[in-house]
Amino acid sequence: MMTINPLAWVSGSDAPERSIVNLGFMPLTDAASLIVAATQGFAQPYGLTLRLHRQPSWSALRDNLLNGELDAAHSLYSMIYGLQLGLSGSSATDMAILMGLAQNGQSINLSATLAAEGIVTADALSRRIHQPGQAPLTLAHTLPTSTHALWLYYWLAAQGIHPLEDTHTAVVPPPLMVEHLRAGRIDGYCVGEPWGAVATEQGLGVTLATSQSIWPDHPEKVLACTLAFAQQNPNTARALICALLDASRFIEESLENRRSTAQLISGEAYVNAPLTAIEPRMIGNYEDGLGHCWTDPHPLSFFREGNVNMPYLSDGMWFMTQFRRWGLLRSDPDYLGIATQVQQLALYREAAEHVGVIVPEHTMRSARLMDGRLWDGQNPAAYARCFPLHALADIPLHQSY
Repeated sequence: MMTINPLAWVSGSDAPERSIVNLGFMPLTDAASLIVAATQGFAQPYGLTLRLHRQPSWSALRDNLLNGELDAAHSLYSMIYGLQLGLSGSSATDMAILMGLAQNGQSINLSATLAAEGIVTADALSRRIHQPGQAPLTLAHTLPTSTHALWLYYWLAAQGIHPLEDTHTAVVPPPLMVEHLRAGRIDGYCVGEPWGAVATEQGLGVTLATSQSIWPDHPEKVLACTLAFAQQNPNTARALICALLDASRFIEESLENRRSTAQLISGEAYVNAPLTAIEPRMIGNYEDGLGHCWTDPHPLSFFREGNVNMPYLSDGMWFMTQFRRWGLLRSDPDYLGIATQVQQLALYREAAEHVGVIVPEHTMRSARLMDGRLWDGQNPAAYARCFPLHALADIPLHQSY
């Protein structure tokens, strides 16, 4: 692997304040751009050495990001907003999202035991959950403020299942999901790959839905740090974005590059999972454990000509609407104001221009999710109240959306 358009950005006023950057990551396929950047020479042209630190859980990564052991990290989009808003059991901390790292590529999976009972569709799951006298199913996600909790809740609610009333939920670190499923401690889970594919490959579970079926090209993972780090080390942050953009672009330049990246990240020091569980879904080829195969039109993406990487204000705002919907926020935040503070648009634009990545003109984007609702960031307070299933503590606004 070789760097594209190397820029000898190692001296003068643009020199990074820190030459060594400690980066945290979780063992997930969507950490690929960090692993590629750190190991394949993409950081050196910008005066950086990237030291990777694999984390055992999202809570550990979160805590190490806050305590300074990590300078920046492969992060859950919504987790960063949870920290900004003080929803993670500690006081609110000003955070910075430097760029997007990945879209799509998460999955909702059920145990093979449930599948053997014929619960292989959303309708069948809904009937099972609402059947009188049945014990509630336990469904796992990765953190209360995780994207996985929000994808799981959104998908369940779209089937008429209230995630907080009709099911039990549990928090399980991604690499432990399959073992918890095997042991019967959980009945299903939402997680990032390859931990959905591992379950299907081992005959322990089936994939009922992908996250991109909920929201095609949805925001997922980001490169994040504390706002203090970004403000104290702006050149370092900018150089880091440049290196990660180069690595992200490299991964998507060819199918061969995707395959070689899958091979790289499968190693014991990184994702530590079989290549056969990583590569297929990384290139968009799915098998659900029931014999159904398809090529997904919205596979896990790292670049897409920079569309993955743009820190859209509306993406951050959406996660806050779901915090509001499910009762994590008891009142409406300043959606736009907070997103404007967290999303580091100026740094991103400067870095993207340096490496020749097109920066979209607009800071908002729109999408129609699986339930037909349009999200465009224009009225987040009303959007948070537009859902029939919710955990809002106040009276909904008398306003249609």
